[in-house]
Amino acid sequence: MAKQKVAYDEKAIQTLDALEHIRLRTGMYIGRLGDGSHPQDGIYVMLKEVVDNSVDEFIMGEGRRVEIVREGETVSIRDFGRGIPLGKVVECVSQINTGGKYNDDVFQFSVGLNGVGTKAVNALSCDFEVTSWRDKKFVRAEFERGRLLKEKKGKANAAEANGTFVRFTPDPEIFGEYAWNEEFIAHRLRYYAYLNSGLSLAYNGKTYRSKNGLSDLLSDEIGEEPPLYDIVHCREEKIEFAFTHGNAYGETYFSFVNGQYTNDGGTHQSAFREGVLKGVNEFAKKNFAGEDVRDGIVGAVAVKLQDPVFESQTKNKLGSTEVRSWVVPAVKEQVVRWLHENSEAAKSLLEKVVNNERIRKELANIKKDARERAKKVAIRIPKLTDCKVHFDDTKGDRRDESTIFLSEGDSAAGVIVPTRDVYTQAIFSLRGKPLNCHGLKRDAIYKNEELYNLMRALGIEDGIEGLRYNRVVLATDADVDGMHIRNLLLTFFLRYFEELVLKDHVYILETPLFRVRDKKVTEYCYSEKERDEAMGRIRSAEVTRFKGLGEISPKEFGQFIGEGIRLVSVTVNSISEVSKTLDFFMGKNTPARREFIVDNLLTDVA
Repeated sequence: MAKQKVAYDEKAIQTLDALEHIRLRTGMYIGRLGDGSHPQDGIYVMLKEVVDNSVDEFIMGEGRRVEIVREGETVSIRDFGRGIPLGKVVECVSQINTGGKYNDDVFQFSVGLNGVGTKAVNALSCDFEVTSWRDKKFVRAEFERGRLLKEKKGKANAAEANGTFVRFTPDPEIFGEYAWNEEFIAHRLRYYAYLNSGLSLAYNGKTYRSKNGLSDLLSDEIGEEPPLYDIVHCREEKIEFAFTHGNAYGETYFSFVNGQYTNDGGTHQSAFREGVLKGVNEFAKKNFAGEDVRDGIVGAVAVKLQDPVFESQTKNKLGSTEVRSWVVPAVKEQVVRWLHENSEAAKSLLEKVVNNERIRKELANIKKDARERAKKVAIRIPKLTDCKVHFDDTKGDRRDESTIFLSEGDSAAGVIVPTRDVYTQAIFSLRGKPLNCHGLKRDAIYKNEELYNLMRALGIEDGIEGLRYNRVVLATDADVDGMHIRNLLLTFFLRYFEELVLKDHVYILETPLFRVRDKKVTEYCYSEKERDEAMGRIRSAEVTRFKGLGEISPKEFGQFIGEGIRLVSVTVNSISEVSKTLDFFMGKNTPARREFIVDNLLTDVA
C-alpha cells in the first residue's frame, strides 16, 4: 500500500515546550533508555545528573557528605552544600537553561554546564520532589512528569543543615519495566569518591571515600595481581593522573573531565598518552615508539576545565582541543621527575618497554607472513559479508549503527544475510569452534587463519583505533556448542583486545527460544516464562523450540535484527576480574570447574 503524502506547510511545523521535548526525544538528553541492565542506561544517568550537582557543591568547598537512599524504584539524594537559592528552586529543576552553572564565579569546574540535567530527571520522573534549605528557611516543590503539583515555603527546623534534597522515581511510561542494579550504583559512587578525595558518599548503609584518588582507582581495578612497579601518581590543581604497567596486552584508560567519566576518551586522554611517551623518552634519552611505551599500561587521568566541549549531550568524549597545549607538558614534566625520584620503578618500567619493543619486532615478521598467506587465499576477507557504512567513517551519518554479527557456521549466516540492513549490518561466519586463546602469546592469533581474518574484518590488527564496526555482536546458537563458541570469542577479545569490551563495543544477540502460535496470532518468546505466559494467552497453541539460528526462516528472522533487536552488552566490573574469570572458565583447573558445573547444573525433575 502506497504511503499517503502529507503536505509540508505551516501546519506541519510543531513547537513543543521543553519538558515535552525531553519526554519525546529522551535520547538527546540522557542517551539510551534501557531497562537498568547496563551501567549506561538512562536511570543511572538520571542518578548521575542529581549527584553531579551535590559533587559540584563539594568541589566549591561546600558539603563533605552526600547521602543516597534507594527504596524500591525511588532514589533520594541529600547533600549539605549551599542549597539552591530559595527564590529559584522551581525554576532550577523545571525551566531549561536556568541554573547557576553558567556563572563561572560560582561554579568554576562544573560538569553540568548546559542547565538541562535535573530538569531532564524531573521531566522523566513520574514522581519528583526537591527541597532546599538555606539560612533556616526552606522551599519544597513536588512534580509529576515535570509538571508542578505543589510548592511549600517556610522556616526550617533549627537542626536542619543547609543543602538540597532530591527524590525521584523514573517514569515507567518512558522506561517500561526496569530494575536498579546495586553493583552499577556502587561502581558509580566509587568513581565519585576516587575523583573527590575527602568526599563521603553514603548509600544504603555503606560509605564510599578515597584518600589517594586515582591511585586508589587503579589499585582497586588491578586487584590482587601486582603491577610491575608502584603506581605513578601525580596531582596538581587542574590535572591528576596515575599509571602503571601490567602483563596484559593493549592499553586501558579511565579518563574524567570535571568528575565526568569520559568512557570514549577524548583530547585529554590523547594528551595524557602523549605526555607519558615524551616523559619516558626524555628520561631514557631514547626514541621509543608509542606502542612500546604504552603496551600493558593501565592509566587514569582527570582534568578540570572551565568550559569543556563534549562531543555529545551525554559527555562520553571530550572534544576541547586546547587541553593538549598544557596537559602534554604537565604530564611529561611530572613523569620525568617521578622516574628520577624512583630509580627501581624506573628500571622496571624501562625493562617493560624494551621487552615490548623486542616482542613487536619479533611479531613484525609473523604479521608479514600472515598478510602474505591472506593475500594468497583471497583479495577479500573470507567469510565476511560486509556492509556499506563503517564506524571508522568519521563523517558517516549512521556510523554508530554499524554492526558485525559473528555467526556460527554458514546456516546461521544464511538466515542473517538476506534479512540484514546492507548499509549498517555485516556478517562474519565462523567455521567452527575458534582457538582457545587463554594463556597463549600474541603470535598465536597471527598464526591462526580464522582469528587473523577476524582481526582484519574488525580492523583491529593494529589496535582498536581502526575498529570498523561500532557493535561486535556474538550471534551463536542457544545450545551447549553455541555457548562454548561464545566463551571462546570472549576469551579472544578479553585476552588481546580488552579495551574493545571496556569501551562497550561487544554484545550478545538474544534470539527467541520459542515460537507460540495459532492460526491468528504468533508470539516469539525469549524465555520459558515468556513461553508459559504466551501459552496462557493463546489457546490450542503450537509451540516450536528453536535450537539454532538456522532453524528460523529468513522471513521470521528479520524482525530480530531490526528495530526490535535485543542486545546484551558484555561488561566488566573491574579489569582485575578478567584474569581470574578466564583462568577459571578457560584454564586448566578441570576439577574445580567440574565441581562448579555439578553444583550449578539445572536438571528437570519429573
